[in-house]
Amino acid sequence: MASQSMEIMAKALEQQILQSARMVEEQLDAELGKMERMDDDDLEKLKERRLEALKKAQKQKQEWLSKGHGEYREIPSEKDFFGEVKESKNVVCHFYKDSTFRCKIIDKHLAILAKKHIETKFIKLNVEKAPFLTERLRIKVIPTLALVKDGKTKDYIVGFTDLGNTDEFSTEMLEWRLGCTDIINYSGNIMEPPTQTQKTGSKFTKVEKRSIRGRDYDSDSGSEDD
Repeated sequence: MASQSMEIMAKALEQQILQSARMVEEQLDAELGKMERMDDDDLEKLKERRLEALKKAQKQKQEWLSKGHGEYREIPSEKDFFGEVKESKNVVCHFYKDSTFRCKIIDKHLAILAKKHIETKFIKLNVEKAPFLTERLRIKVIPTLALVKDGKTKDYIVGFTDLGNTDEFSTEMLEWRLGCTDIINYSGNIMEPPTQTQKTGSKFTKVEKRSIRGRDYDSDSGSEDD
C-alpha cells in the first residue's frame, strides 16, 4: 500500500515537472516568434527604447553621485542632516560615538554598501554634535541607524539585535535588514535573511549607560576603547 502511494506521488510530481517545462518552452517560443515577426522599423524602435533607458539610468546615476551618493561620509553637524535627507529619497544615517567600538563595526559594513547601493545615501553623524536631533529622533542606544525615506524617518536599526545579536554579523545581513525597509534596492529574498554562522568567540555585551552632554545614552558596546 505504501509503495503504491509513493508511485502515485512520483507520477504526480513527474506530471508537474513536465507541465512546468512545457509552459517555459511555450513562453520561449512566443518570445522568439515575436522577434521573428519584427521588421527593421520595429527592431530600430526597440533599440532606441533600450538606448533611451540606458541614458536615463546613466543620468540618474550622475545625479545621485552629485548629491554625495556612492560613498560613506560624515556630516559636520545636525544642521547638515536636514539638507542631506531633503535632497535624497533614501538615506541611511549612522548615529555614532567615537568611544563606542561597535560603531566602527557598522562603519566597515556601511562603507561597502554605500559603493554597492548608489541609489541610497549613506552618512554618519556624531551624537555629541547633534543633541537636538538625537532628542527629536529619540535615539537612546549607540549605534543607531536612522532609515529616512522622502524626508521622513521610516525605521531604525538599534544596536545589533536585528543583525543576529553578534559583533560578527555579515555585510549581507545588514544589507538584508536595510532591504526589509525598502531603503535600498534589495535583490535577495526579503522573507529569508542570509544564513548567519556565529563564529567562535563572538561577544554578547551588556548595554551600559553613557553620558553625552549631560544626558544619558545607552551604548550597545561593551568597551570604551578604540
